[in-house]
Amino acid sequence: MKRVDDFRLKFGRKELVPIMVGGMGVDISTAELALEAARLGGIGHISDAMVPDVSDRRFDTSFVKDKTRFYKHNIDNSDKSIVKFDLGVLAEATRRHVESTMQAKRGEGLVFVNCMEKLTMNAPRETLQMRMASALDAGIDGITLSAGLHLGSFALLAEHPRFRDAKLGIIVSSVRALQLFLRKNSRLNRLPDYVIVEGPLAGGHLGFGMDWAQYDLATIAAEILLYLKTEQLEIPLIAAGGVFTGSDAVSFLELGAAAVQVATRFTISDECGLPTKVKQDYFMAGEEDIEVNTISPTGYPMRMLKSTPAIGAGIRPNCEAYGYLLDGAGGCAYITAYNREVALNPGVKTISVKDKTCLCTHMRNFNCWTCGHYTYRLKDTSHRLPDGSYQTLSAEHIFRDYQFSTDHQIALPALESQAVISAAQIALA
Repeated sequence: MKRVDDFRLKFGRKELVPIMVGGMGVDISTAELALEAARLGGIGHISDAMVPDVSDRRFDTSFVKDKTRFYKHNIDNSDKSIVKFDLGVLAEATRRHVESTMQAKRGEGLVFVNCMEKLTMNAPRETLQMRMASALDAGIDGITLSAGLHLGSFALLAEHPRFRDAKLGIIVSSVRALQLFLRKNSRLNRLPDYVIVEGPLAGGHLGFGMDWAQYDLATIAAEILLYLKTEQLEIPLIAAGGVFTGSDAVSFLELGAAAVQVATRFTISDECGLPTKVKQDYFMAGEEDIEVNTISPTGYPMRMLKSTPAIGAGIRPNCEAYGYLLDGAGGCAYITAYNREVALNPGVKTISVKDKTCLCTHMRNFNCWTCGHYTYRLKDTSHRLPDGSYQTLSAEHIFRDYQFSTDHQIALPALESQAVISAAQIALA
C-alpha cells in the first residue's frame, strides 16, 4: 500500500515531498506554518492579503493607521473612489513580510506567496503588479495566482528579472480556465510551473457557482491531465480541495497528480494564525454547521461556518483603513448593500446586511470563519480534553501524517497534560 512519501514533486532537478500547504489569508497561513512545510521538504504558502495590516502586526509599522488618518475626511462619504493605496507602502510591507520569512527558511522545501487577483484595491493592475514584483524582489521562491483567472498577470511580470527563474503557478477549477490562461499568455513563451486544480470541497472562495455540488475534483483533475497529455504540456498538476487523509492524497498521486495542496487540517495547528477560540469552533463544527453562501463582495461563493460573525453584520464600510476589494472605480458590492440598508432603516443605529459582508474588516479581525468542506472531521484528528476543548496539533504532526499514513488512517497526537495545553493556549490567544 503506497504512501505519499513514495512520490516526489519534481521541479527540474529539485525533488520535494508532494505536499503543499495552501495560502490562507489574512495571515492564517502564517510564516511559521509555511516555514514548517518547507523545513519538512514540502511547499508552504504565506498570503499577501492585506499585507500592510500584516506588517503592522508583525513589524510594528503603522501603515493602516497612516492610511486611515490620510483619508479620515472621507469616512462618512459613501463614495470611496478617492481612496487609494500607496504603492510604495505596498512594496515595503510585502518586502518586510517576504524577507523576514525567507531569511528564516530552513530545509530543502520552498515557500510561495498566494496572490489574489480579486484584491482589486481601486487600482487592480498597478497594485497586483507591485505586490508580485515586490515579493520576487524580496526573494520568494514562487507565486501562486489565485482568486481570479489572472489572464494578464504574467504580462505584468514579463520584464522582471526573475520572471523565468521563480516558480509561477495558477489555480483553476476547469479545463476551460486553464485553456484561457494558456491562450492569453502564449506570446510570452512562459508556461506556468504548476497548476493547482481546486475542487468544490475547498475552503473559502470557490471557483464554481452555487451548483458546486455537481462537480468533483477527481473528474476535473482527470480532464485536465488528459488535456495536458494531449497537448504535450509538462506542467505539474496539484490537486486541492477535500484532500483530508494521506490515502486521499495517494489516490490523486496515482491518478497522475504531481502533488496535493492541503489546508483545512492545518487550521487547527499551533502555527496557524487563527485565534485559539476560533480553532475550537472549527473542532466543534458538525457537517450541518457549514454552508456555501454568496455574501462575499467578490462575486464568488464562499464556504464558511454558519456561526461566523460576518454573516448578517452591518458594520460601516472601513475602506479608509482597508479597501482591498474596491474595484477600479472605487466601488464594492458591500458598500452598495450597506447604503441600501441605511436608506431603508433611517435612524436605526445597528443595521443588518444579509446579502453581503464587509470582508476586509471581518477577515482582518478573524470574524469570517471560512473553512473546507471536511472541517467537521477535524475532531477526529485530535483528543478531546476534560474541559471539552480539543488539543491543537503541531504542523509537523499533520504534515507527517499526510506523508506516511495509509488506509485512510489518521494518527492522533501524543496526549499532552491539561496544564501544558492551557498554558500554550493562553500564550497563543
